[in-house]
Amino acid sequence: MLERVTEDIKAAMKAKDKTRLDALRMLKSAFIENNTSAKPKADLDVAIAHVKKLKDSMESFPAGSAEVEKIKQEIECLSAYVPQALSRPEFEALVRNFLANNAGADFGKVMKGVAADIKGRFDGREASEIIKAILGT
Repeated sequence: MLERVTEDIKAAMKAKDKTRLDALRMLKSAFIENNTSAKPKADLDVAIAHVKKLKDSMESFPAGSAEVEKIKQEIECLSAYVPQALSRPEFEALVRNFLANNAGADFGKVMKGVAADIKGRFDGREASEIIKAILGT
């Protein structure tokens, strides 16, 4: 994935797309930092974590500010490197399907069962709330 990002950086430079260029350079930096760490993670996990960090940083700024808009644009540029997000109804269907196949599953089993399917595709906090609502706890 690092090679793909490097090629996309070159394309963004040629197109003079500063927002995309900045976003891709930060992602490449995260990949390089990961590759030199003691316990490197998969590139997909690094990309997911970077986008999540960007989403979390939006909460630090007032809604509608220039910083929030810039971060939204960066997230949009990086969306090609992370799995497509699940909608709330899709997630609910995933949980109900898991429950249909695993009768009597508690909250922990459901969370563990769907965790791999939602990694980087759905917010964990929201997933927890939905699962609790479906289970009635």
